[in-house]
Amino acid sequence: MTTGDYPLVSIGIPTYNRANSYLKKAIADAQSQTYPNIEIIISDNCSSDNTEEVVRSFPDSKIRYYRQKVNIGPNNNFNFCLNQARGEYFLLFQDDDLIDDDFIECCMKSADFATDLGVLRAGTRIIDANDGVLFECPNMVAGFDFEDFVLGWFRSKTAWYLCSTLYNTRALKNIGGFHSRHNLLQDGMATARLAAEHGRSDVEEIKASFRKHGGEITFAVDVKNWVEDFVDLLDLLVELASGKKETIRSEGERFFSQLCYNRALAVTPFFKRSLAYITIYKAFHYRYLPPPVRHLMFKNPVYLFLRGRFRENQSLSN
Repeated sequence: MTTGDYPLVSIGIPTYNRANSYLKKAIADAQSQTYPNIEIIISDNCSSDNTEEVVRSFPDSKIRYYRQKVNIGPNNNFNFCLNQARGEYFLLFQDDDLIDDDFIECCMKSADFATDLGVLRAGTRIIDANDGVLFECPNMVAGFDFEDFVLGWFRSKTAWYLCSTLYNTRALKNIGGFHSRHNLLQDGMATARLAAEHGRSDVEEIKASFRKHGGEITFAVDVKNWVEDFVDLLDLLVELASGKKETIRSEGERFFSQLCYNRALAVTPFFKRSLAYITIYKAFHYRYLPPPVRHLMFKNPVYLFLRGRFRENQSLSN
């Protein structure tokens, strides 16, 4: 096959003021892909640093650089990249994440170069600000139907991250691109819709890196907004499922409430964090207690005694 025989894959890099930190690594990773037919779209969201100079230091006919005249906000910049994409598949590649050189090649081979699937996915490693590996999550859901794919996420058999997902460009544009109520889980909403409606292909191996650091959006947003977006995503997952709806609902509430509690840990002072805990507890129907309360209960001798008696009775009844 010649280069033109391979389906075109678009890599969109939305960026803002990262010229002197992670941007160079992101561009280098995109440029070094072993897959032969790619384009790289870089949208500079009106940065005040030397982003344009950095991009121009990578002479490559595959790169198209755009600079926004005013800051259009992160999500509009995401969708701007998507709207410029000409490829069959689209990777929204955040300017602080990393991808392995063979990421796109492995995903395309796993799909046998088909162009009608909704998403192509690989495993993900979580890294810190200095590229140190915090933990790894292989993508162990190959062959699962949509319902078990969702439950696999809840059961730690896979992880949903932008950096390890190729989206069907046409299908993603048809649903209006990336969006959620607060544009915090727009990638999850897109993954759910496209996987349910168009199918997917999965690579088990870890081929991309999501970076956790102080500058990420995760811990800079009101917990209430996270809660509302997670509730919306869970409602969508249940709606899209053709079976196992009750299981998805119950396991999803437990899974998403824990993710929200994790985000609440960054809230200060303690009084505001307590209010965040109450918001989460209420949103998920008062079923899943905040970590500090669970910790105190598990150390309470009365609770432990009653829990032991309950388990004894359950064992006898079975």
